[in-house]
Amino acid sequence: MCNLYRMRSGPAEVAALFGAQVPVGANTPQEVYPGYPGLVTNGKDIRVMNWGFPLVLTGKKGQSLKPRPVTNARDDKLHSQFWKSSFERRRCLIPVTQWAEPEGDDGQMTRTWYAPEGQALFAVAGLWRPTDNWGKCYTMVMVPSCDQMAQVHDRMPVILRTEDWAVWLDGQPEEAFALCQTWEGTLAAQRTQDRWVG
Repeated sequence: MCNLYRMRSGPAEVAALFGAQVPVGANTPQEVYPGYPGLVTNGKDIRVMNWGFPLVLTGKKGQSLKPRPVTNARDDKLHSQFWKSSFERRRCLIPVTQWAEPEGDDGQMTRTWYAPEGQALFAVAGLWRPTDNWGKCYTMVMVPSCDQMAQVHDRMPVILRTEDWAVWLDGQPEEAFALCQTWEGTLAAQRTQDRWVG
């Protein structure tokens, strides 16, 4: 699953791609980690939200623990109770430059970055919802990986073509679900020596 992505395009590029202005003073990092703020759009405007739906866990004594951000929604779980209302009523687009996956041996994993070949900025399918814990939050929708990265991870984000954005945002749930497909194009892979952790 994706737990790190880049959004290095500037406000002008994001505004041009999505036909909406980035909020003045929007403060989002270039590398987005779980729980950090990122940009999303509903097709009308661009907003800053926190990445990850809060999952409140319970300790051994029944006490509530600190919530953890759930950053990915598997396509085969979209009709489950945790995701269903957001999938049916609150879909969004997430602007992304690249996403990262860990590659290598345990304890020595490095970051490999992926993006559709020739695309400096693209849209990933997302869901959002208001929360009591962290305000408005979003998550990425994931599908089985393409052959090119299957040995690195068995899941990848749903990359949406421009012509499918309106259906993802405003179509019926069954129309949107039909867009949850593995990317068939070529991916550009950037392997690094940057450690995954630390």
